Amino acid sequence: MTLDLDSLSALVERPDDEARARLKARLPQQTGAAGALGRLEDVAVWLAGVQGGETVRAIARPRVVVFAGDHGVAAREVSVHPYGHTAEAVRDAAAGGGAVGLLAEQFGAGVRVVDMAVDADAATLPDAVAKHRVREAGGSIDRQDALTPAEAEQAFRTGMEIADAEIDGGADLLLLGDIGVGNTTVAAVLVGALTGTDAAAAIGRGSGIDDATWIRKCAAIRDALRRARPVLGDPLRLLAVSGGADFAAMSGFLLQAAIRRTPVVLDGVASAAAGLVVQRVAYRTPDWWLAGHVTPEPSHAKALDRMALEPLLDYKLRYGEGTGALLALPIVQAAARLAAELPVTEPVADEPKPADEAPAADELPAAAPDISLEK
Repeated sequence: MTLDLDSLSALVERPDDEARARLKARLPQQTGAAGALGRLEDVAVWLAGVQGGETVRAIARPRVVVFAGDHGVAAREVSVHPYGHTAEAVRDAAAGGGAVGLLAEQFGAGVRVVDMAVDADAATLPDAVAKHRVREAGGSIDRQDALTPAEAEQAFRTGMEIADAEIDGGADLLLLGDIGVGNTTVAAVLVGALTGTDAAAAIGRGSGIDDATWIRKCAAIRDALRRARPVLGDPLRLLAVSGGADFAAMSGFLLQAAIRRTPVVLDGVASAAAGLVVQRVAYRTPDWWLAGHVTPEPSHAKALDRMALEPLLDYKLRYGEGTGALLALPIVQAAARLAAELPVTEPVADEPKPADEAPAADELPAAAPDISLEK
């Protein structure tokens, strides 16, 4: 059965405005002055809205979900990473290694890695990782579609199912990451098409490319944008033509998390590009997301601006794997903890003096001057 995106869009509600208003009124009583916690207050108020309820709750079970996939456009030599890098990074992350594994352990988050289109023998990856695979690598989007329409829908549904599984498993904050050679090229195409940005203005240095590689990447994005523009009115078709299985899965994941009223911290340009696609499906969805950081990729800043998301961090990070979202996690946890547990401080009232206590000499009123006019 074909996905009815309009019906799904209608399921996305606004965060709890009353909960936001309650916390805004309460925070000055907790901190002693409005704005005392700076941007932590913005994060806390966002949490109040997405959590709902009478008070903000501390983050108990954050979960990182990393979607992985290879992209045929990588054959145009648009990345410094060699063939096989994605599969190697997926194996490391699934085993608790890589930057995502190290930071997740540091900050107390669980990790789930999902192979959507890794160009490697599925038998070389853990079964739990490879079982959702749609295909081995996407088509080269400058010349052919990334996916068939059926594959795009399958990947989108998979993302929705994984969001459900994580939320049903108790996750109260989701962090979205990605692994894949060529994914900044795909992201630049999606963002460029959805924001009306041309190729040269949409791309940066990605994995750390040199000038010659940048020129090749720019040409590939230019050609891919020509193919993307005619299908902008159909988000699933756009993901099939110009995205990939990992981008389709991230899109489904983000939409279902919003439907399930579960907050998500976005990572890099790939998750932001997926978010931009989902915003076309349901305009309220960005209310449920927080931008963990902004990368040096120009298309990342453009996507966040279009979704009205202000990144928490700007460390010029371009590593991927959810590392930027993880670095933002302790900030979100701190905001939640302070809002949840700082006591309300009552203002100190002046103590009344006993009725029979004479006022001190320096408290007596000055004698009125003699202003009599009698001679």
